[in-house]
Amino acid sequence: MLLSEAPRAALELAAAATAAPLLAAGRRGDGHAVLVLPGLFGGDLSTLSLRRYLTWLNYSVYGWEIGANVGPTETVVTGLRARLAQLADSSGGRVTLIGWSLGGLYAHELARRTPGSVRQILTLGSPVRLAGRGGRATSQLFDRFSHLHVAPSLVARPWTEAGPLRVPATAVYTRSDGIVPWKSCLLGPGKRRENVEVYGSHYGLAHNPTVLHVLADRLAQPEGRWRAFSPGSLVRHVYP
Repeated sequence: MLLSEAPRAALELAAAATAAPLLAAGRRGDGHAVLVLPGLFGGDLSTLSLRRYLTWLNYSVYGWEIGANVGPTETVVTGLRARLAQLADSSGGRVTLIGWSLGGLYAHELARRTPGSVRQILTLGSPVRLAGRGGRATSQLFDRFSHLHVAPSLVARPWTEAGPLRVPATAVYTRSDGIVPWKSCLLGPGKRRENVEVYGSHYGLAHNPTVLHVLADRLAQPEGRWRAFSPGSLVRHVYP
């Protein structure tokens, strides 16, 4: 699966262009703040197309502005907390967090620690715990930067041990993920939690048209009126 990630992601990018008319018909937003967190080794450039689409839907969308994501360094941990506080204060409301891969784990940590500032979290191919030593190339690369990471007790507890999650959460995953084992992306049962399966690659999740449709639908929900995702009859056939 890993070797096919790049070509599959390229196909998903092409599919997004083809699906542009359908995506353009996505539900318009209420203008609330959305913070997008990149995956491992990614920065704001990696989420640019996603942020542009959500901005077009009328949301106030922001990158994290912390540089490359090399894991939970002191800069990342303190910078994310400050970034969320700044956006919640300037917008006067709660912020939706969208996290791709490792960025999704940060989103969960922020929501668990500061639920009053978070409207909901949406994760794309995100594992339920930080990568540890393992056979996957991504785990080995992650470990190379471990000397820069803060103590695990500050950020790396599994979500199942981190106390209740008090904000709505949607986890998007693909069984053909060549980077993260798909079962590790699934949320356990709980109120206002859901797992949404899509076809696609890990690298293509941020521009996969079916994922963009999920995000547009989740973001358009009125605050406090959460309901589970349903793709609708017109597009149901493109979901597993």
